[in-house]
Amino acid sequence: MHVHVEFLGTFRLAAGARGTTLEMEEGATFRDLVRTVAHRYPALTEGMINADDYTLEGSNALNRNGQRMIRRHEMDEPLADGDQITLMAILAGG
Repeated sequence: MHVHVEFLGTFRLAAGARGTTLEMEEGATFRDLVRTVAHRYPALTEGMINADDYTLEGSNALNRNGQRMIRRHEMDEPLADGDQITLMAILAGG
């Protein structure tokens, strides 16, 4: 299956790319996707992706199809063919 990954903010800067399209096996999970991205763009493991368990660090977030934020406990849920995944930093100020 094909999954498109978009990088925003610090993810885009560290990856040096706007995004990528990945060929993932059927049944692949969000964690599998993050692992694949971390191997393709190793700079993302410097404060954005935890290379021990392939979750996102700090205030970084993963969004599915512009509709749903994926939480740490949902990382082992399956992807679907054609998913649009966005990796971004969620920053707040005040």
